[in-house]
Amino acid sequence: MAKKRTKSKSKKTTTTAKKKVSFKPSKQNKIIFGSLLIVLSIALFFSFMSFYFTWQEDQSMLSQFADRNVEASNLLNKFGANVSHFFMYRGFGLASFVFPFLLAVTGLYLFLGLDGKRLIFKWIWGLVGVIWGSIALGFFAADYPLLGGLIGYEMNDFLQDYTGKIGVFLILIFVLMVILVRLFNFTPEGFANFFKRQKQKIKSDFKEEPTVHTKDAPVQEDDEDGLILTTEDTVHEKVDTYTHKKDIPPLDEAGLDVNIPEEEESDIDLKVEETPVEEEETDIKAAKLVEDFGEFDPKLELGNYKFPTMELLEAHGASGGITINQEELEENKNRIVSTLKNYKIGIAQIKATIGPTVTLYEIVPEAGIRISKIKNLEDDIALSLAALGIRIIAPIPGKGTVGIEVPNKNATIVSMRSVIASNKFQKAEMELPIAFGKTISNETFVVDLAKMPHLLMAGATGQGKSVGLNAVITSLLYKKHPAEVKFIFVDPKKVELTLYNKIERHFLAKLPDSDEAIITDNTKVINTLNSLCIEMDNRYELLKTAMVRNIKEYNAKFKARKLNPNDGHKFLPYIVLVIDEFADLIMTAGKEVETPIARLAQLARAIGIHLIIATQRPSVNVITGIIKANFPARIAFRVTSKIDSRTILDAQGADQLIGRGDMLYTQGNDVTRLQCAFVDTPEVSKITDYIGSQRAYPEAHLLPEYVGEESGTSLDNDIADRDAMFREAAEVIVTAQQGSASLIQRKLKLGYNRAGRIIDQLEAAGIVGPFEGSKARQVLVPDMYALDQLLENEAK
Repeated sequence: MAKKRTKSKSKKTTTTAKKKVSFKPSKQNKIIFGSLLIVLSIALFFSFMSFYFTWQEDQSMLSQFADRNVEASNLLNKFGANVSHFFMYRGFGLASFVFPFLLAVTGLYLFLGLDGKRLIFKWIWGLVGVIWGSIALGFFAADYPLLGGLIGYEMNDFLQDYTGKIGVFLILIFVLMVILVRLFNFTPEGFANFFKRQKQKIKSDFKEEPTVHTKDAPVQEDDEDGLILTTEDTVHEKVDTYTHKKDIPPLDEAGLDVNIPEEEESDIDLKVEETPVEEEETDIKAAKLVEDFGEFDPKLELGNYKFPTMELLEAHGASGGITINQEELEENKNRIVSTLKNYKIGIAQIKATIGPTVTLYEIVPEAGIRISKIKNLEDDIALSLAALGIRIIAPIPGKGTVGIEVPNKNATIVSMRSVIASNKFQKAEMELPIAFGKTISNETFVVDLAKMPHLLMAGATGQGKSVGLNAVITSLLYKKHPAEVKFIFVDPKKVELTLYNKIERHFLAKLPDSDEAIITDNTKVINTLNSLCIEMDNRYELLKTAMVRNIKEYNAKFKARKLNPNDGHKFLPYIVLVIDEFADLIMTAGKEVETPIARLAQLARAIGIHLIIATQRPSVNVITGIIKANFPARIAFRVTSKIDSRTILDAQGADQLIGRGDMLYTQGNDVTRLQCAFVDTPEVSKITDYIGSQRAYPEAHLLPEYVGEESGTSLDNDIADRDAMFREAAEVIVTAQQGSASLIQRKLKLGYNRAGRIIDQLEAAGIVGPFEGSKARQVLVPDMYALDQLLENEAK
């Protein structure tokens, strides 16, 4: 009996085992498990993405997973930080992104109830791709182990020990070939056929006729006979030019036939029908050019340009941040409390925020205490603390507290390096980012010059204006390519900005006839400012023809190849005008300087011209009402009186600053106290040497030519010395009834200098009037008949 029972038990065991093996999940379980895998794949994807931005901050908490008080910066907190560290750092690096993809595919298969036979195939090749990608990244980016992960780095190191670098490279090529053949059916014939198809597609694209066919068959044949040949020849010629010069091929200028219904033959119907066809054709051709050649890249000419490295800047000792002196904090707190108590002012709460130069004590007064009473005790609190530069903010904007700013006994220097290296500056999505320094709460303060849109800096001698200017310029040099921004430096002192001469052909702009890019002569300052006004008018004309509102939209449209360079369109870099000592200019030139600056300040924002003006004498005759109205962004370093503070900021406070880069910043609302970042002259020299040693443009960016009134344009009326295109230029001016060099430049495709000489000759001939600043000249000849008569009389 015992034997029989044993046999029966064994039979039961085998049957249950078979049932377990043949177990198939129900549809509901598949949906649940599939959903779980999809959610897990999304979580992994965002963890991996966040890892490359937060891994440094999360390193310290990896071992503190169980501590609930510790938080990670990863988007999925501690889970994301630990999982991404395991896969990205200790695992396969960037190749780990294949795992979320595989999990998502598996989840979809289960969720939708699809046949999962091919899943094993996908996982096998996915893992092959992960390993290959990790080793490839470890090979090609050995200096960046985060890209290939620890496995990629170690496997690459292991293989190199046995096969060397060439061997590893050959193995990677072979495995890549296997992947391409097995997964993508790669063959040499298919590769050759692909390029043949692309070549034929490009040819057929350029052969297409851009006309709207009419019902009239004979006219259509005439158009085909004439138009296609001309268009094809022109386009091929332009494509050849583009491939050699790396410039934009102009849009096709073939004629436009419009299909008009028989019952609508008026002029109005013709215009309404024609406009959308032109726009549609322009967009289609622009899209084709972008598809074939890519978007226009203004950085292409200096494609190998390298931005300045962080090693060029000094740390200036403050590598560990701010040192907290607990005794000083407690002592100051007690003195503030006792001083206020002497005047029967009770305090409900007090807390301190420590900055690099100043500590902010925030006070919550007891109910019923008048704030004005605290504000009037500024001098008494300063006496009790024996401190220079006590500033009371009553109340702090946005908070129900009163602030008392007390200078630290041992100020911390804010180095430019720490500010430039901060995440806030590195990740700033701004057109012209400027890192000024750090706030009282020790946060990096970054603003966009393009949104200011102009900046006024003032302060007494030796309080940090020149360092502030260098901080602004350094910020832009670290963030912008030479093709994107140009500087105009005005330095009446002749010594402050001379270091930037080394980057003349990279970043500076100047007048065509100037020997030096940095302007020190007041006469040249006036000419430069008027030239900038001409540049402003020319840019507004380009924006008008491009039908956009600002420089950002214009450049985006130009990059998308929707604007024709043959019509005078070009990529517009931002222009930043820096004037170091404005008071000296006002004293010597007066209205001649103030008028163009007021024009630029009022109008130049939309077309990318921004002004930075510094002065050490902020009196009302220097910083006039017109200038103040157009400079909402202002910086005040330490000044000697409350009147000067009111002149700059329209508020008190700048007279209470402690100097050495301590400053107040306002953009028309709140006043923010900052410690300006310190960048020394040797650091600026290193940066300019680094940039100046690289390949540059043939010359500095040239501004439009400006001829002052004293130059006189009616000196030469010799017909024999006239330009060969004098007659054509005269016809353009008379037809348009607008006398400007930029018009001749666009219509006749001439350089600005030649167009300017022709304008002088037209004035000498009596066709246009004298120069009137930034306005277009008056055209003295009413029509073409009068022009013919004038030129015939001259010939006699």
